Amino acid sequence: MSKLYLTEMGNVIPLLCEELTNERRARKLLKLPLTGQPVHVYVLARAYPGCSIPLHLAVNGVETTQLVPRWPDTYQWHEITMPANMLLEGDNLFEFWTDSYAMNTWSLALEDGHRDPQSWVSTDGGASWRNEKMGYVNVLRGEYVVRVRLAEGEDDPPPPFAWEDRAHPRLGRLRAQLPVAAFDGPFLDRVRSLCTWTCNRWEYRCDEPGYAPWDADTIMAWGQAHRGAGGLSPIVMCVHFGVTLVTACMAAGIPARAAVFANNVNGNHGHFATEIWFEELKKWVYVDPTIDAIVFDGDTPLSVKEIQALGGDLVRRVRWGLGRWLQDRNPFIPEWIEKVFDSGMCFGNRAIWQRTDFFSHPEMTPPWHGTTAYCETGIVIEKEDLSRGFGMFPWQMTSQMFDMPPLGFPGRG
Repeated sequence: MSKLYLTEMGNVIPLLCEELTNERRARKLLKLPLTGQPVHVYVLARAYPGCSIPLHLAVNGVETTQLVPRWPDTYQWHEITMPANMLLEGDNLFEFWTDSYAMNTWSLALEDGHRDPQSWVSTDGGASWRNEKMGYVNVLRGEYVVRVRLAEGEDDPPPPFAWEDRAHPRLGRLRAQLPVAAFDGPFLDRVRSLCTWTCNRWEYRCDEPGYAPWDADTIMAWGQAHRGAGGLSPIVMCVHFGVTLVTACMAAGIPARAAVFANNVNGNHGHFATEIWFEELKKWVYVDPTIDAIVFDGDTPLSVKEIQALGGDLVRRVRWGLGRWLQDRNPFIPEWIEKVFDSGMCFGNRAIWQRTDFFSHPEMTPPWHGTTAYCETGIVIEKEDLSRGFGMFPWQMTSQMFDMPPLGFPGRG
């Protein structure tokens, strides 16, 4: 058993974080017990391309391991193991800085929106500190994404799964847009129609500056117009296809959940899709609205666990919907299918998002998921992954719990 200590939810906007220098330093306070066991510290940080200098870390005033640049130009997790005697009972201060005097070496992830954060910035080399006017733009107030896992204790279990309110008026308006085939006929045909409908709403885009919120109406509008907030071209990628299909399923009365995948904790080949509960099969079936794909064994659609067991060669088992051909206009998609999807690379680790109430509670959706290493605490990982480098996540379930029916789904049964 072990327990994670943190003060943020991982809601990071990569464009608004803390650029570190020799004078611009960051400090994070965590209240910790003494355990006498080694400590695992997780830091979400980004090294600039071409950066060769380390990121300094001091714990309670004593400099410890320096972080070296490994994955330039993206926010990734850095794990540091340190002896227990580095910590104090109660308040522990973690301080970060670099040797550069320009903001061109390292950035520390920051979650804005805290009233009284236990994180501070200094712009005079540590002589004074403030927990407001943070971030390189000097207008934020938040917590740095630094977490500690101790060997003793146990994480809290995930809360009950949060389903969308079936009576929400926006869900009713979306229901009126769905294809007729989503409401009648064999269940597999209903699912197929919703997957194809979602895949055909817009073309995949992931290299633009304006991330679309987890709001199906807005995702479709921004994706179709190629314009979003501030007139910018939007990011409308696999995350948004998955979210839109989940919301469409909620409108059609079909149990579905957002599925999150990674090849490893800092991998560049993660994915986001949908799992739909097939009552007749008593399992969650993998449905991919980004490429309009369902994986089969003969005539039986497969779950994520069954796909993982195949170990690759997935394309020959896929039944494609018509939406696949729209997405092939982006050369990234066929290349990704060939190199990442077909090999099963993106299914190295699976997780789920703990909510589907994206209309009812937009404040509970992350701002830029998929643009950094996975860091949001709304992700529930498999408990087995704690020993595979995923110790920075506070919620876990066993593999068997992942496969349970959709408890609490409105009207199920």
